[in-house]
Amino acid sequence: MLLTSVSAWSSLKAWGMKLARKVGPKRARAAVARKLAVILHRMWTEETDFRHGKQPVAA
Repeated sequence: MLLTSVSAWSSLKAWGMKLARKVGPKRARAAVARKLAVILHRMWTEETDFRHGKQPVAA
């Protein structure tokens, strides 16, 4: 859904579209879903909030 239905561009969508040209749309969809799941799992285990963009992390 992120690759086709979402009109706003993000770094995740750009990565997925580049991957879709390289390996095909089905494999790219699976890769984007896995990458998003890993991000969400890490947020859950570390109990952190979502930060949009590439902001530096405060130590």
